[in-house]
Amino acid sequence: MAKDGLSMLDEPKAGRLTIGYAPDATTQIVENPPRFTWLPVIEDEAQYVLRVSSDPVFPKGKTRTYPGIPLNFFTPDTPLDAGTYHWSYAVCDDGGAPATDWSETRSFTLADGLPQTPLPPRATRLADATRQHPRLWMTPERLSDFRAAVQADPDHCTWSTFHEKSVLPWMDREIMAEPAGYPDHKRVASVWRKTYIDCQELLYAIRHLAIGGTVTGDDAMRGRAKAWLLSAAAWSPTGTTSRAYTDEWAFRVNLALAWGYDWLHDILDEDERALVRDALLARTRETADHIIRNARIQLFPYDSHAVRAVSAVLIPAAIALLDDAEEGDALGEAEDWLQYSIEFLFAVYSPWGDADGGWAEGPHYWMTGMAYLIDAANLLKSYTGIDLYQRPFFQKTGDFPLYTKAPDTRRATFGDDSTMGDLPAVKIGFNLRQFAGVTGDGAYQWYYDEILRTNPGTDMAFYNWGWWDFRFDELTYRTDFPIVEATPPTDGMRHFAGIGWVAIQRGMATPDDRIQFVMKSSPFGSVSHSHGDQNAFCLAGFGEDLAIQSGHYVAFNSTMHQNWRRQTLSKNAILIDGKGQYAGKDKAEAMRATGRIEVAEDRGDHIFIRGDATAAYRSLTPEVTSVTRDVYFVNGEYFVFVDAIDADMPVSIDWRLHANAPMTLGASTFRYAGDTAGFYGQVLWSEAGTPTLSQETGFPNVDPVDYEGLPVSTCLTARYPKATRHRIATLLVPYPKAAPRRVFSFLDDQGYDCDLYFTDADDRSFKVVVPKTFDVG
Repeated sequence: MAKDGLSMLDEPKAGRLTIGYAPDATTQIVENPPRFTWLPVIEDEAQYVLRVSSDPVFPKGKTRTYPGIPLNFFTPDTPLDAGTYHWSYAVCDDGGAPATDWSETRSFTLADGLPQTPLPPRATRLADATRQHPRLWMTPERLSDFRAAVQADPDHCTWSTFHEKSVLPWMDREIMAEPAGYPDHKRVASVWRKTYIDCQELLYAIRHLAIGGTVTGDDAMRGRAKAWLLSAAAWSPTGTTSRAYTDEWAFRVNLALAWGYDWLHDILDEDERALVRDALLARTRETADHIIRNARIQLFPYDSHAVRAVSAVLIPAAIALLDDAEEGDALGEAEDWLQYSIEFLFAVYSPWGDADGGWAEGPHYWMTGMAYLIDAANLLKSYTGIDLYQRPFFQKTGDFPLYTKAPDTRRATFGDDSTMGDLPAVKIGFNLRQFAGVTGDGAYQWYYDEILRTNPGTDMAFYNWGWWDFRFDELTYRTDFPIVEATPPTDGMRHFAGIGWVAIQRGMATPDDRIQFVMKSSPFGSVSHSHGDQNAFCLAGFGEDLAIQSGHYVAFNSTMHQNWRRQTLSKNAILIDGKGQYAGKDKAEAMRATGRIEVAEDRGDHIFIRGDATAAYRSLTPEVTSVTRDVYFVNGEYFVFVDAIDADMPVSIDWRLHANAPMTLGASTFRYAGDTAGFYGQVLWSEAGTPTLSQETGFPNVDPVDYEGLPVSTCLTARYPKATRHRIATLLVPYPKAAPRRVFSFLDDQGYDCDLYFTDADDRSFKVVVPKTFDVG
């Protein structure tokens, strides 16, 4: 009940898809001050007051109060002393006094020595930022110094390369017409891709000509940039390049207008300036309204495109527009967008991340999301001095691609990936180089160097050119960050506990000897760009992908994507009675189809991982009561898998493994021979009985148009007979093709356990104990 004449606070229970109440006693706090989040009340215009105290009764002398908070998340402007704290919030009136009851009191403990990452308050954080143009990347003061440096040395920060290859070609290109959209306004993948690149090239033309002409003082070049800009500004904000029509096209047009408005501001007359400003405002407003009022990422943060648009659209557009809107029209709108974006990135970001730097959507969408985040972080740092990189997540997140997608890996990791089986996109290397410059970690620079060495000549591939011009990236990086000396990465295991991924790298710095193993069992289930792949694994070794993620990410809603690649049947995982895990379009169901990594330990002579995917399988097979997978990586050479499945009624098990080509099958063995590497596997023991081995090449229930001209992979299936209890032990031995390996094994299944014994060519022995159930149904 409400007290003292105050209204009752609406404090609903948090759901799996919503933001939560944090911090509390279970929160892993990795920075100081902690980030405070809560569920908002229904009224969007509500403001909050937060109180934090070392005393649970909140006495005045020991309590900090933060009034007038406009959002349901908050980063204090000063660190706290180490210790135990209590906090609560209320809706407040215009004076900052509580207008409702205080919320439930939650408690947390703050450790000593945490990185200090306060955020200046709204009232002061933009006070020293110039209102002159340009503001994106360069401010007028920096521009003057940069112009002088280029005049003295045309190769300064790779300027001459950028000018020759990324500026001059646009002088002679025909100005782009407004896109026609899809035939009959029905999405077609080929039109989507072509227009995607067209809109990206619009950005290149406007941004690069504007920068090139401004730095060199070339009026003809700036005039050409203006012609491109005015043409695009005349496009309909509600037409084929609107966010509602195709958001990825709209983001690029929005960004092109922001850079053009900012860098050409001083050569636009009042009418031209108004034309561009109005178009930029309308387009940014459409995206901001979607993010804040429709997608509501402050409440439902698991929207990949909406979260990305904070960095890709709101921050550059708001910086360009700040204080430039008409009085009485949208004077404070751009500042509101910028403040919202800064606070979101400091408090909520990233909903896909964890304290170890992991990214639940996988390394390819880490690349995409982080690329836009890097751009936004660099713009903020240059323009406002606010340094997002000091947050612990950004200090660690380079480890995620480093360990989950080695530079020569194509299909041996998880998540959507538009490289279609090519080597990792070059941008993933550029991102790692950025984090080398931020952290000084030479292993990140090593990754960048390896990507450039192994994957040259792909700058114009769709998944590169459709997103980035690397000459511009090189130019901007070198103006702001140092080149770090590369150092070889450290082998070992990385457990990204918050996202449920484990990665092993052995021989990482020597590709011919490298083994990469990745396993996941994730609390994020199959939401967004994640798949139905809890307890699945991927394996690469000796320069080649071995146990792969099957299929091609040709487009998000293609039959290949929906019927195959997102589904458990395309993974190195099990099916139960032919069914996998939920991987459909219902976000709530997808988030419930979860797994968890229970153990991930380096035990000296072996690495042990245990994943529990019970919840993921129960989504489609409710009779299942337990599904676990134990993995032993022994002496850095071979793998033993023990799958344990319990059910209330007899179920059959398909143990599946995907490779790039057909395998040679025996009664209980399988062997794959690739170009530089291979593997063999053996069914060691099954409590429920002997399996039948088979294989199939192709993608059942997928439109052949979706993979026309693309490689077709092969799936091995070991099918086990129905039982209520399954205990399945499988050996997998990867090796270089020039030096095949054998691991010898025998078992003793007398008594209450099955004891599996292994020995290798160096006479190193290992034992795995599989407890029996004595009830196979």
